[in-house]
Amino acid sequence: MMYLAASEPQNPLLPVWPEVVIGLICFGIIYFAFAKKLLPAINKALEERHAAIEGGIEKAEAAQVEAQSVLEQYRAQLAEARHEAARLRQEATEQGTAIIQEMRAEGQRQREEIVAAGHAQIEADRKAAASALRQDVGKLATELAGKLVGESLEDHARQSRTIDRFLDELEDGASKAEATR
Repeated sequence: MMYLAASEPQNPLLPVWPEVVIGLICFGIIYFAFAKKLLPAINKALEERHAAIEGGIEKAEAAQVEAQSVLEQYRAQLAEARHEAARLRQEATEQGTAIIQEMRAEGQRQREEIVAAGHAQIEADRKAAASALRQDVGKLATELAGKLVGESLEDHARQSRTIDRFLDELEDGASKAEATR
């Protein structure tokens, strides 16, 4: 029969059955070897990679969430620091204004004290000058009156009455002269 098969041309569309059976047996052996040995190792490596990738993604997401949280905390602290700085600037401005007002009030008070002391000193100097002038004018008037009268007017009580009367007359005359102007 083999001979017959060799002499007869074979249809190219029909497979040769012994080759198909041998091919199926070889395929089964290779499939069995892959299924038992190689596929579990490949699947294990793929699962490890998948787990590593998923773990990395989860870690990245967790890090991103943490970074976002830290950023929000930083922004809140920055806003709080800006608010505190503005409050401190406002307090410093208010304190500066208060200090300036206090210094102005103190300066005004010291100026008024100096002016009052000056007025008091001027008044005291005027009174001292008036008293000294009164004494000098009294002496001169007494000497002049003594020369005119020809007698000594050395009596102190009489001298002081005469001087007072003379100066009062001069002051009245000066007052009347100012009033008529």
